[in-house]
Amino acid sequence: MHVRVLYHDNCFDGATSAALFSEFYAQRLDAKTTFEFVGMNHGPGDVFAGAFSESPGIEHVCVDFRYSADPRLGWWFDHHQSAFMSASDEAHFRSAQHARHFYDPNAQSCSKFLADRCRSEFGFDTTGFTDLIAWADLIDGARFASPTQAVMCSEPALQLMTWVEHNRDPALKLRFIQDLRRRTLDEIAAESYVQSGIAPLIRQRDEVLALLRERAVLVDGVVTYQVLDKSHLQVSKFAPYYLYPDAHYVVGLSALPGRTKISVGSNPWRSERRTANIATLCGRYGGGGHPAVGAVSLKTDEVAAAQQYASEIAAVLKEAARQEG
Repeated sequence: MHVRVLYHDNCFDGATSAALFSEFYAQRLDAKTTFEFVGMNHGPGDVFAGAFSESPGIEHVCVDFRYSADPRLGWWFDHHQSAFMSASDEAHFRSAQHARHFYDPNAQSCSKFLADRCRSEFGFDTTGFTDLIAWADLIDGARFASPTQAVMCSEPALQLMTWVEHNRDPALKLRFIQDLRRRTLDEIAAESYVQSGIAPLIRQRDEVLALLRERAVLVDGVVTYQVLDKSHLQVSKFAPYYLYPDAHYVVGLSALPGRTKISVGSNPWRSERRTANIATLCGRYGGGGHPAVGAVSLKTDEVAAAQQYASEIAAVLKEAARQEG
């Protein structure tokens, strides 16, 4: 058997979900299975274009990513509120009652949700992955002790989180997923391929903080910033809270390879006061995510539209922040 695993790209939870599923499949279903891994990204248009192989005898899996009604999708695990891009997709999922499609928008991470379901439904032994699952759950739920922990990333798991979000080398993405199946987080973080990738990111982190000190503005509880002219920079979603720890929400505009991104978030250290549903808000513009954090991706030449959308999103969040007090 050959299994094609579609997973949320450049995401620690996505990579961990892919690793856990492949280990589960090999452990409980077919030890001789071969795997390939395909990173998936949110964006405009058909995000599943080309994702399903036309070759016979391939089992398709999708983890930590949107639902597809394609009949070739054999397994699906997700926890995003924005999992369904249309009412018809959700209706298809509800009516199909597929025995191997699993969804829980209340789950903090796909990794723990997947591991728990594979253990309870199919007897998957997760003993060797306790630390990995716990860190993936903490990271995707943004349950960091402080903005300093989230931004400085001293722990090996958080160094790997940072590396995953920035790595664009396809071969290293596959190596990382395989390493997650066999090695501890400390061992992986100490690898030269990770450390060589982390070193420039530490320098970039300091550059990002300096840039945000210049450009980020806090008005009515919402931090807004634009770094569209700095395509080499990827701003940590926690950096604005490091600078503005009492902010309610953040709306940022950045340029990434192949897309213009609007990043939207709420302060995870003041989650009790959040009233805005960010997944719903981003969904109005073709994006999605979780109630507490989300994003909208547009094409590289749609900067003006991205700026307009970001302004509208910020206006909604400012009104929410004013009501929250």
